[in-house]
Amino acid sequence: MNPSSSAANSHGTIRRTKVLFLGMRRSGKTSILQVLFDDLPVKQTFYLEPTMRVAKHFIDTVIPLEIWDCPGNITVDTLGASLADFSTIVFVIDIRDLYQHPVSKLVEFIVAACQVNPDINFEVFVHKAERLQEDDKIENFRQIHERVMDRLVDESPEFEQFPLNFHLTSIYDHSLREAFSRVLHKLIDSLPFLEELLNVFCSNTASPKAFLFDTSSKIHVATDTSPVDQATHNLCCDYLSMLNSFGPLYRSNANDPRTSRFSPTPAPTPPPTATTSTPTSGTTPAGTPPLTTSSTPPAPPSKPHFFPSAATSLSPSRPGTTLTYHLITPHLALLALLPTTVYEMRRGLVEWNVVWFREGVREIWESGLRGGSES
Repeated sequence: MNPSSSAANSHGTIRRTKVLFLGMRRSGKTSILQVLFDDLPVKQTFYLEPTMRVAKHFIDTVIPLEIWDCPGNITVDTLGASLADFSTIVFVIDIRDLYQHPVSKLVEFIVAACQVNPDINFEVFVHKAERLQEDDKIENFRQIHERVMDRLVDESPEFEQFPLNFHLTSIYDHSLREAFSRVLHKLIDSLPFLEELLNVFCSNTASPKAFLFDTSSKIHVATDTSPVDQATHNLCCDYLSMLNSFGPLYRSNANDPRTSRFSPTPAPTPPPTATTSTPTSGTTPAGTPPLTTSSTPPAPPSKPHFFPSAATSLSPSRPGTTLTYHLITPHLALLALLPTTVYEMRRGLVEWNVVWFREGVREIWESGLRGGSES
């Protein structure tokens, strides 16, 4: 998949989409990245040290990312890179912070970035929302939104319709993953094709909702075109977390020699190779050196791919609904809601559609790799 704005990183020739994380000191930038991508328990974020210098995080999800975690005192001049190199800038504001200073800094970066890259995406995470009651939370969120937009208009009337997206986030619920999913969607060039695959899957299996999740970060990289219900999204995140916790306890025994003798089908044998008999004399009649058979042993058969699946009934909360999980690639999983009657009586049809969905994702991935190598 070919990101919209990429740069080669120091780890090789992989071109990574750059994302800049900004915010004041103790706004929660580092804890966001640690919880999302390093699976840091929320309670341990209290012990994270403040960021003193720019830290670069290389994340391999549906597209390769390079996320810059910046200290609170960073400025446009001290960043050490051009803002044109970044596809997205995420600015984190503590919902209880004094608004004047972070708003001024956000406006400073917006003005500077638009001068060198008008197409850059700006996202504002109004973070630590768990600290306030619901009414206060909504009021503070509204005030931050209004102050930022008013300051932008004061800078120039051209910013009156500036596409600035605000997200209310917290590391204590799935609002953070939902917000970062929306950030990621704008960076995936192949998102329309993934959404169409999910639409076809939902149509063929009578599924009301399906997500394609990154299994490690629990960020959904694509979903069908039906509206996202927050309760359904949270349910899928919780189910994926449970599977990630218990998944390492299980493994496939397909290649276990202790069970191979009980397999009803024999193990595949390598194809026969053409051999040429060697004459007994040192040379052939034509005087050429004798032909000898290769001494290289045949290559072992490739390890078969193992794609685990799981399902659970949601009868207490949603009568007649089953939540299914199918691994699509080593890092992506399909989670879908299905009518229980469809899953139980037409499971073969569901599995058949999963196979074709997996093949479609693989082709999109390979075409993206070819496009990236040609650019």
